Amino acid sequence: MTQQMQSDLARIAEQERRLQFPTLDLDQLWRLGSLLRTMARERGMALAIEIRVGADTVFQSIMPGASPNNADWARRKRNTVQMLHTSSYAVGLAARLKGVSLEQESGQPLRDYATHGGSFPLLLAHYGVAGAITVSGAPERDDHALVVEALAQLLGVEHAALAFDRPA
Repeated sequence: MTQQMQSDLARIAEQERRLQFPTLDLDQLWRLGSLLRTMARERGMALAIEIRVGADTVFQSIMPGASPNNADWARRKRNTVQMLHTSSYAVGLAARLKGVSLEQESGQPLRDYATHGGSFPLLLAHYGVAGAITVSGAPERDDHALVVEALAQLLGVEHAALAFDRPA
């Protein structure tokens, strides 16, 4: 398990390096949110989907079968990305490898922060983190992988090079 977590962390670093927007506009983000929703529906996933730029929600969808709890998990994951500027899954994996929680490490309350996969920084080349793309409702690794797949498709980046290895 430790080897898979380390492999996933290395892959996330590569994902964050390559999945950056050269420019950003609201139409792109609407297409991204719509793409995530379509992909989830085709796969039978019931998700809460949220895209934020700064403090503004620019896309939000609660799919049939998702619950208000999924939306709250999305909020907590997004808070983690906005605070630490890296994916919520990476934060959780790093914490598990160190044997600590985010709350123990930085004092952030679990009521407002979650270190489970599904929120990815909205990265703007030559700028940094402009917001967060978040889904919640599937197992955390699947949530993260869906966001990465949609970003790769929208940005024209080969997804296979960024996908996680299959679990052992």
